[in-house]
Amino acid sequence: MACFLQILLVLIILFLAWIVFLLIAFRREIDAIFERDPAARNPLEVVLSYSGLHAVVYHRFAHALLKAHVPLLPRLISQAARFLTGIEIHPGAEIGEGLFIDHGMGVVIGETSVIGKNVTLFQGVTLGGTGKEKGKRHPNIGDNAVIGTGAKVLGNITIGDNSYIGANAVVLKDVPANSTVVGVPGRITRQDGRKIDVALDHIHVFDPIKQALEEMEERIKKLEKEK
Repeated sequence: MACFLQILLVLIILFLAWIVFLLIAFRREIDAIFERDPAARNPLEVVLSYSGLHAVVYHRFAHALLKAHVPLLPRLISQAARFLTGIEIHPGAEIGEGLFIDHGMGVVIGETSVIGKNVTLFQGVTLGGTGKEKGKRHPNIGDNAVIGTGAKVLGNITIGDNSYIGANAVVLKDVPANSTVVGVPGRITRQDGRKIDVALDHIHVFDPIKQALEEMEERIKKLEKEK
């Protein structure tokens, strides 16, 4: 019985040490969650229950091992992370601090992806390639970018700083900084060069096609009244 209690005590100490390590080593990612997710209540809840944070933690270890030329183990870690979190991040991806993956189920980040600082990804986002080409074949995502639910950013393209990719958009070309992209294929619209609000308002994103259709509908109504 005493032996069991000693083992239990050691496990508790190791668990607490791991929590403290995460709170210190991933402080920026935890802060990002509190900045962008109103559902976050306290640091312990975030550390224990946020799959997006867990995926980033796994990736940091896998990426470090890959850089150290450790064979096989980085991919095994990334596959374990995929099984546990529903988020697939290749160990080769370069990820800046402050990444927030909200919910995250179905997120895929390809091998040569480069993600800047303070980026937000929602569930179902794919940062992928466009074929079987070798070398650099995945996107570069600028600082403070927001990529909405289900969006696909494909190929060796660059998404500029402070840009917003709307839900379910498919982006195949470079996007300038401070831009909004909507639709399939993605169409670029400016928002007066302003950084996207950290409040992440997905409802009032400007859609030029929707605006054109609404204007056409208004014209048709006017013509019908004139008859």
